[in-house]
Amino acid sequence: MRFGQVTLERQILFWGLGLVGLLLIIYLLGSTITPFAAGIVLGYLLDPVVLKLQRFGFSRLGASLLILTVFVLTVVLFFILVVPVLGGQFIAFAQHLPGYAMRLQAIAVEEGNAFIAKYGGHWLDALGLRQQLSSAQVQKSVGDFVAQSAQWLLDAFTRLVSGGAALFNFLSLLIVTPVVAFYILVDWHRMIAKLDSWLPLDHRESLRNIAREINHALAGFIRGQSIVCLFLGIWYSVGLTLIGLDYGFLIGVVGGLLSFVPYVGSLTALVLSLSVALFQGWPSLKLFLLALGVVGTGQFLEGNVLSPQLVGESIGLHPVWLMFALLAFGQLFGFLGLIIAVPTAAAIGVIVRHLIGLYLTSSFYRGRSELETP
Repeated sequence: MRFGQVTLERQILFWGLGLVGLLLIIYLLGSTITPFAAGIVLGYLLDPVVLKLQRFGFSRLGASLLILTVFVLTVVLFFILVVPVLGGQFIAFAQHLPGYAMRLQAIAVEEGNAFIAKYGGHWLDALGLRQQLSSAQVQKSVGDFVAQSAQWLLDAFTRLVSGGAALFNFLSLLIVTPVVAFYILVDWHRMIAKLDSWLPLDHRESLRNIAREINHALAGFIRGQSIVCLFLGIWYSVGLTLIGLDYGFLIGVVGGLLSFVPYVGSLTALVLSLSVALFQGWPSLKLFLLALGVVGTGQFLEGNVLSPQLVGESIGLHPVWLMFALLAFGQLFGFLGLIIAVPTAAAIGVIVRHLIGLYLTSSFYRGRSELETP
């Protein structure tokens, strides 16, 4: 569909002002709308399950009740069985982090000095650069920084658990989100039909195409990547725990959660597991190699089996842009920003591609070449 230059400018102005207004409302309301946004996202994720249950004879209301009941029970079991273990491991890991860092630095310095003395000492002597570093020097240079980082982690966790506002927001998230998700599941198609009826008649088909592309991107990425995160979290946590790695369960869960951003979760799990394994098993490298095998196998399965099958290229977003969206929205809107970052980034990506297509067919871009074309 072809738009004139004035019409295109008015559309850009209208939708741009609408987007700015929406972001301003979200910023002003802050954490108030977090459970509602989480409920909408949860309802969107579970809608395909409702459709499948309807094919087996369930009513939409019955399917929604069944799914939300199973989901709530799963969350309750998670908080009863898993969260206490994660909390204990997190506190212990933060307390031991300074010692881990200093020991790893000392190992690096000792082995590095031995390697240089064996293979490169004569070159350093010739250049007048022969000066070995001591573990005490390294501890002095990094000890304060690591200790402050560990204390920051402990303080953040304490505020998260004991803060009154944070506790209220957390409880509202647990209570309101399932209720909102239930109503979204029951009324999803009626809501979509109502929104469709509000689209401007002249551009309805174009806007429907944009909405379909956004839905395709979101469905492919969010649902597929959620399964990938769940698999990697289970794989890393179970595998690292079975090989006897300290805090293996915590590292696995953190790696699985962060895998929502491509490469970040696997890289985090790799660095943390190898660092702990090196400290725990030194001077033997057996635990180090086992941890490398667990994380490496998970990364291989993610890159060659899971992501190509479940995610593919549906979202059309570069991982760097996705990472930027998560960091930017998280900084602006907190936890709410993390919830809306991926849908917003996907929507912006689709809209920008359409705007570029309109620009490339406009007289502003083509200029005289369009007039000279026979």
